[in-house]
Parts: sequence; structure tokens; C-alpha cells
Amino acid sequence: MTLSKPRRLALALAVASATFANAMAADVIYTADKLLDVRSGKMLNKPQVLVRDGRIVAVKQAPESFPADAVPRIDLPGMTLLPGLIDMHVHLDSDPLYSGYTGLEYSDRFWSMLTVPHAARTLDAGFTTVRNVGSGDFNDVGLSEATREGKVRGPRVIPAGPALGATGGHCDITGFPASMAQKSPYNIDSPDEARKRVREVRKYGAQVIKLCATGGVFSHNTEPGQQQMTLAEMTAAVDEAHQWGLQVAAHAHGTSGIKAAILAGVNTIEHASLIDDEGIALAKKHGAWLSMDIYNTDYTQSEGKKNGVLEDNLRKDRDIAELQRQNFRRANKAGVKMVFGTDAGIYPHGDNAKQFAVMVRYGMTPLQAIQAATLNASEALASKDVGVIEAGRYADMIAVAGDPTSDVTVLEHVAVVIKGGEVVKQVKP
Repeated sequence: MTLSKPRRLALALAVASATFANAMAADVIYTADKLLDVRSGKMLNKPQVLVRDGRIVAVKQAPESFPADAVPRIDLPGMTLLPGLIDMHVHLDSDPLYSGYTGLEYSDRFWSMLTVPHAARTLDAGFTTVRNVGSGDFNDVGLSEATREGKVRGPRVIPAGPALGATGGHCDITGFPASMAQKSPYNIDSPDEARKRVREVRKYGAQVIKLCATGGVFSHNTEPGQQQMTLAEMTAAVDEAHQWGLQVAAHAHGTSGIKAAILAGVNTIEHASLIDDEGIALAKKHGAWLSMDIYNTDYTQSEGKKNGVLEDNLRKDRDIAELQRQNFRRANKAGVKMVFGTDAGIYPHGDNAKQFAVMVRYGMTPLQAIQAATLNASEALASKDVGVIEAGRYADMIAVAGDPTSDVTVLEHVAVVIKGGEVVKQVKP
């Protein structure tokens, strides 16, 4: 009897799973039809990946191979292996179903609980590492700890804790009257306050600093083009963060805010919607990475109103959507360094990979889009642990049917997810 490809895959995984579960610290070899080397862009035929204690020891391809009886094997017939994907901009304690003022119906701890299913969906989508750039109540710090301890299924989470913004700006608590006295305790209104806020959020677990340099789309009484944090304030925050060994991400839609953030030494510019030629040149000169969320408007414009998004927010979303996508095209063509960031939480978690097709539609090759979510993201994180299938890195891998360098949409259907050498998701026959 000849088994279908999905049944062969399921059988191979089932046979290997018992051995693997009992020998987490032992060696295991993963095999597949192909493996994408994200450094060279080449496909390796009949790869074999040797894993020990959750890290990659060696990678071979035919005709080289490890001895047939060397260690337990997990065979993935018909599959292509890639590094686990990295989303550099998510909000795991946000849910688009509760938008506008509808979230006020729930307690503060409701959002903490939502991180658990959101993390699982993100992992199942093939994203084994995420950078959570802004959360309430340090929810992302707790989630990072819980996933690290194996208490929660999810990706490796790099938390920012609360985003740091200006009084009355995006990332402050706006939309309420003075009688309610609502405000973020982490506002920055001077260079000295910038240094203090960085120290405070680092103290409570932030592993990256998130600044809000300009107004935003989904905030009250701000416009995306408005600069709301001064160059001096951002420079102080960046200097303090870098002194502690932390990198800095800046929410920056507007032209002047983007330039100021780059001049301040920010590592990644988030959104970069209205970047102009001067901003593109500055990004290239200073080596800043752009993280441009060019998929989520498809969701917000179709579903936002029913989810409670206010019309003023939808108006801002419409105004900048195509501008951002065209500026993505221009920046990529100019050779600016790009990473994959989606703003998950504005759209449903687990749909992260839908952005790949939009990146290709607006000028990237499939390989460039994949590199943005693997090699480039690891470099932007200054991490030698993730992003590439090579010796010394975590054995974080995904397997898909087909060639994603020919059809990037296959990444929307990840068959197998491997985190730290362990199969954490597999397709059922």
C-alpha cells in the first residue's frame, strides 16, 4: 500500500515522537526533502540537521549524511525546512475584537489571560520568536517568563513592557475627560524623564525599549504625522538603553519623527509610513532597520467598524495605508535594511504570515521577504541564537510543503513547528 504524502509525514512524526519525548537531552536528526539556507538563498537537497539539547550541532546535505543508526530521526518527507519565523512587532495582550471603547467592559487581568491563546496561535503559525513592543501591566514580561519555563505554549518573547510616550500622545492613555485623570505612568516629557523611564521598565523586565516618537492611527487626539517626542528626549532614552545593553524600537509614522528617531540612534523604526527620500537616506547612512506593517490595513478596513474601531481611527488608517505600502516599495528598492513586523493584535494573532504576500506584491522577492523574518530579524535583534539553521543556534525550525521562494503563500500553511528541537505542532492526516 502506498501512503499519501500527508500520511507519510504523520506516520514519520508519530514513530519518532515517543523516542523524542523520552530523550529531550539526547541527539536527534531531522531530515526533509529540502532546506532553505537563508544566508545564500540556496536550497539544500536532502538535508539532515543534528540537534542536541535544543541547539543545532551540524547540518549536512546529500551525498553527505550522518550514519543511518547514529541517533533517533524525525523524517519530514516532502517538506522544506526553514528557520523558525520572527515577527518583530506584535502585541500579544491585544485583541482586535475589542476595539475603541469596548475593551472597558473587561477587567485589567482579562488582557493578561488573552496572551496565552494568542501566544499559542502565533507559535502554531510558525513564529518561534516575537518581539512584543508594548503591553499593559508588563503582561509580555510575564508571558516571556511563562513560555521560557514551559508553562505556556508560545514563541520566545522579547518583551518591552509599557511603551514610552509623551503626555497626550500616542502611547499615553487618551480619549478620557480630565475628571477621570487617566494617564500612562511611563510618559516622557524631558531628557531626564527619558532616562528614568528606561531604567524603570528595564528594572521590571523589559528586554527592548519602545518609544512613541509620533502620533498614531489607533489613538485619540493624535495624527500619525505629528512628532510628539523631541530629538533630545529620544537621544537620552537611546543612550540610556544602549548603556544597559538594550535596543530601542520607535513607533514613528511621521516624516520628522522618523528622521529624529534615526538621528537619536534608534535601532528599528516601526511603521515608517510617511518616510521620505531624506529619511530613506538617513536610514541607510545610520543602519537603522525599518519594520513596516503593510498587511494589517486589509483587516482593519474590512472588520474594524464591527469590532468597535472609531471612525476617526479608520479615517487615519485609510489615509496612510497606500502611502505606507508605496514607501515600503521605495525603501526596499533603495536598499534600506528591512525586518518583518506586522503589529499583530491590530489583526488576529496567528495570521502573521499573511504579510509575506503583501511584501512581495510591493516589491520584495519571496526570498527577501523570508530573510526579513529570519536572517535580518536576527541581526536586528543582535542575536546569534535564532533566525538561521546553522550550528550553535536554537533548533527553531518550520516545515512547509512546497517551495516558499517560488510561492511565499505556502508560509501561511506551516505543517510542522519545531522549537528548541521539540516538535510543538504537526499537521494531522
